[in-house]
Amino acid sequence: MSQDYFGFSLLRNYARNGTATVAVNNPADISVIVIYFLVVLAVGVWAMIRTNRSTVGGFFLAGRSMVWWPIGASLFASNIGSGHFVGIAGTAAAGGIAIGGFEWNALIVVVILGWLFVPIYIKAGVVTMPEYLKKRFGGQRIRIYLSVLSLFLYVFTKISADMFSGAIFINLALGLNIYLAVIMLLAITALYTVTGGLAAVIYTDTLQTIIMVVGSFILMGFAFNEVGGYESFQQRYMEAIPSITANVSASCYEPRADSFHIFRNAITGDLPWPGLVFGLTIQATWYWCTDQVIVQRCLSAKNLSHVKAGCILCGYLKLLPMFLMVFPGMISRILYPDVVACVDPVECEKYCGASVGCTNIAYPKLVLDLMPNGLRGLMLSVMMASLMSSLTSIFNSASTLFTMDIYTKIRRTANERELMIAGRLFILALIGVSIAWIPVVQSAQSGQLFDYIQSITSYLSPPVAAVFMLAIFCKRVNESGAFYGLVIGLLIGLSRMISEFAFGTGSCNNPSNCPTIICGVHYLYFAIILFVISCIIILGVSLMTKPIDDKHLYRLCWSLRNRTEERVDIEQDDWIDNQESNSMDIDEPQEEPGFCKKAVMGFCGLEQERAPQLSAEEQAELQRKLTDTTEVPLWRNIVNANALILLCVAVFFHGFFG
Repeated sequence: MSQDYFGFSLLRNYARNGTATVAVNNPADISVIVIYFLVVLAVGVWAMIRTNRSTVGGFFLAGRSMVWWPIGASLFASNIGSGHFVGIAGTAAAGGIAIGGFEWNALIVVVILGWLFVPIYIKAGVVTMPEYLKKRFGGQRIRIYLSVLSLFLYVFTKISADMFSGAIFINLALGLNIYLAVIMLLAITALYTVTGGLAAVIYTDTLQTIIMVVGSFILMGFAFNEVGGYESFQQRYMEAIPSITANVSASCYEPRADSFHIFRNAITGDLPWPGLVFGLTIQATWYWCTDQVIVQRCLSAKNLSHVKAGCILCGYLKLLPMFLMVFPGMISRILYPDVVACVDPVECEKYCGASVGCTNIAYPKLVLDLMPNGLRGLMLSVMMASLMSSLTSIFNSASTLFTMDIYTKIRRTANERELMIAGRLFILALIGVSIAWIPVVQSAQSGQLFDYIQSITSYLSPPVAAVFMLAIFCKRVNESGAFYGLVIGLLIGLSRMISEFAFGTGSCNNPSNCPTIICGVHYLYFAIILFVISCIIILGVSLMTKPIDDKHLYRLCWSLRNRTEERVDIEQDDWIDNQESNSMDIDEPQEEPGFCKKAVMGFCGLEQERAPQLSAEEQAELQRKLTDTTEVPLWRNIVNANALILLCVAVFFHGFFG
């Protein structure tokens, strides 16, 4: 998602230009927003009461009880944030439909997730991705490296970008101060993540997916009605040129000749087709198959057929962004060419306070100008919903990573209750960091931070994707290979990222002076190069060092996935559930907690009753159920057939719009 995420200083300048009008100031809109938030809280509370949140498995994996449709909806909702609405529509307004290829790539990758990756994770019996790598390779360094890198990526790409785009919306619609708006949102979001655990997150995600899809469908209808259908839309987009162009070169403001093609020239294209096919798939494999946010949804499923069906549903939902975000973004350029497509720095500064361009406000402007009262409130709720569902997913998963991978190193004897409290406190700390990060997001002129979401991912994720792929499909890979592949890959990625930050990306009429040898390689090509280098290092170092015995790898890699022998862990788990130490103090009379304490404990899912003590046989049976991947043959065949249909649909759409 290249050069078009601009508008960072948008928020401070509205008041100066006298355009800080409050768009949502009628009873219909306000009542829709209020009702919406009440319903979301009600669903969160209902999920909270229904599910078991006082155990690690209950809070972090929804007690392994989810069926396929909430999983599919939740996968989609945690992936689509308000950053998508603002960002994809903005890039589409500037460069055409190719950005939709980013979304459609996922149709193929979710099948890889459900059929190849998740069965191994379930058989391994893991809660987090670094935990899988620890079982697969042993040692602490890979696990800690991955946890820290994931938390770093969460804060600097996902959380900050989503909050920024949410703030553009709130600021345009309500004229609220950005800090106030974000703190309000975070408060509501944190309330039900801290209290409800994963089940509350998955149920509220499902509700929000429905509202998101319905609201954006209605907007798409209004937008197409405004331009007079698809044929007229194609013709008018190519003519959408701002009236004031100053002395800027025509290539900066005329729509691209290949605007209606996904696959673009390999050398001159803004999103070259080999990058879109191969580079993006590497990035998507990291995001969909090894990222805690996504995999955690799948691990909460009742059984493997539910995982696969959830992945298929998510794949079909991923067809929608092209129609719900890309086309409306392009229509916004047709309806408001002087604002959305402005090129003259003075004009852009006047319209949205960013001298490099205003494509970022394409979607918010469409919502506020085209939607009737009431529906405008619904769409604003949708934006809040997508922002909140992304944030809740990230907060829940980040606290899982911190608790299970970092906290258990510091406190090896922590009991289950202490882990639950540590996870919840960590969410609060994350929110503090996120709020402190807002001024950085705001002051990064010309949308640099936003511009970098995709590119930062391309610079940092390929080594991780390489390690997971080789860990699962090549049993010869060992800890030394994986570690050196990760570290050297990270250094190469950081060198490109830091040089880009230092020189800046520039804009069309003011190019960056970064040396071509460093910044001239498109970031999707860079991802391919980095992935190949990482694979070579991992395999090379592994072949030069001692292999891992098969007895340590049963059910951890593809070739040994069906072995039933007892697996010998390379290293014992650090955290042992302190049931025994708890059973020592049973004789002491327990004092009854006061009403206030009881209420707070109940609200946070930290009830006093202990989980029933399980005998060794019950414990073994529970473990067998958690790592069971058997499927009913009928349902297995049904999901397999549906996966083939999904892949055919993906090929058809790529061909039709290619």
